[in-house]
Amino acid sequence: MKWIAKGDWDGFFGLGLNNFVNLLLIINLSTFVLGFSPEFVATRVLPGLGMGLIFGNVFYAWQAKSLATRTNRNDVCALPYGINLLPIFFFTFYVMAPAQQIALSNGASKEEADHIAWMAGVVACFGSGLIEVVGAFFVHHLRKVAARAALLSALASVGLFFIAADYAFRSYAFPLVGLSTLFLVLYFYYGSVTIKWRIPGGLIVLIFGIAIAWISHAFGMESPVASLSESSIPLGLYLPLPYGLEAFASPERLLGFAAVMIPMGLMNVVGSMQALESAAAAGDSFAPRSSLIVNGLGTLVAGGLGAPFPTTLFIGHAGWKEIGARSGYSLINGVVMGVLCFSGLIGFLSSYVPIEAGMAILIWIGITIGTQAFAAVPKRHIPAVAVGLIPGIGAFAALVAKRVLSGAGYGAEGIPYSSELLNHLAIEGGFFAKGVFALEQGWLYASIVLASIMVAFIDRKFSAALSWLGTAAVLSALGILHNFQVLDTDITTGLGPVWGTVAGYASAILVLVLVKVFLIEKEPVVAAKVEKATGEDRSSVILAKGNVETT
Repeated sequence: MKWIAKGDWDGFFGLGLNNFVNLLLIINLSTFVLGFSPEFVATRVLPGLGMGLIFGNVFYAWQAKSLATRTNRNDVCALPYGINLLPIFFFTFYVMAPAQQIALSNGASKEEADHIAWMAGVVACFGSGLIEVVGAFFVHHLRKVAARAALLSALASVGLFFIAADYAFRSYAFPLVGLSTLFLVLYFYYGSVTIKWRIPGGLIVLIFGIAIAWISHAFGMESPVASLSESSIPLGLYLPLPYGLEAFASPERLLGFAAVMIPMGLMNVVGSMQALESAAAAGDSFAPRSSLIVNGLGTLVAGGLGAPFPTTLFIGHAGWKEIGARSGYSLINGVVMGVLCFSGLIGFLSSYVPIEAGMAILIWIGITIGTQAFAAVPKRHIPAVAVGLIPGIGAFAALVAKRVLSGAGYGAEGIPYSSELLNHLAIEGGFFAKGVFALEQGWLYASIVLASIMVAFIDRKFSAALSWLGTAAVLSALGILHNFQVLDTDITTGLGPVWGTVAGYASAILVLVLVKVFLIEKEPVVAAKVEKATGEDRSSVILAKGNVETT
């Protein structure tokens, strides 16, 4: 098999465009949400990401070439690898932004707060990568800790709300660009169409998006181009240096962000294992342990060099293989992304390419992640996925509420957040802000816990449901779940027990036990065994029992 085949260029446009849009997103969030200076992004964030991308893509290209040589084949496709979209949002809004706000409320200057926020992101990134490396040795056991419905439900929340819904709102804010590209993406990826000359659909979307944005701007119409500013990142050479080591002067920082990085690390491990299983199903069986270890090492390399965002294996190997990608598309992707990051060229392009031009691809990714949660679980577990979405809805509602309150001036000097404000929202506006912000804290864990409780109920594992409720009570007692504080400048996470919620979970356990002992009729053992053996829904077994009794 050649290092670079014709189909590798098709594969590169798909994989490279995905990473390119993610890089634009990182620059956008870093500069506009966190307020990092362009120079800081160019010297600290981008070079680490570039090296992490080169490290992983080169390995997976070599891995595919080696497998092709050993098996004497010419159709082996490398595992797709790039920037992990989900942690971009989580590390921005649940690690770096809170760390920045806490630092500012404690009297730090903006520059000092930015540095603290960046260090928090690096620590979370490094911790996530470390979990991935360790998880490579225990991944099969990790998948048994929680049901697939629990893990996928948490991912679905991210996909449907934080990615798809959030960017859909943005699409309707700029309908000329947003809607044309959105429906073009949906047509390409869900309409089962074949594009002439094998032009990547994502490339067509990006070209139309850029053209419409600039044409509408030229005619004086509302366009995202108006918000673009000339990049302050000059073209030059930005070499990756071990800036990330600064973040580990205080190892205890790791514990402060455990509620984000542990579930993210575990989900990355499980997701990467699913990517390997998908590749094996397509005929390319790669060594799981080395593949997963390198996946985690790529994140460690990025974090050690100053990037606060991890890298990962992508789902979608079969799609790239089908269009003819082999080992070369991964190699090209690593080199091109590295050049964009090391040269400052990605900053230059961000001045002319509005993220609205390509964000429809992110909406598609979010929808795909969300629908996978419902399609990849047993039919009887679908209600568990739905229940697991509730904490994610709460977290997204909290994010929207913070944006609205911030836009109204709250959090600024003279207009602080307060408990009275939250009470007023509940009484006058019917918005139970305390419940929303309590649900936001550690919501990834809450999603897994609630979905797992539902799975236990559905599978009639009463003791397992009680165990998950007990876990929720313990996590609440530790302050990992449901704890938040109202500061003078922000609504943020707190530390310490949340006794009211602990009591709530404890009372749920007590009530369930009382009802189970005194009010629930014992079901026939035969019916329970039938359902366990067949995996049928409860309704199916009850219907079968009724038919037998009637006969």
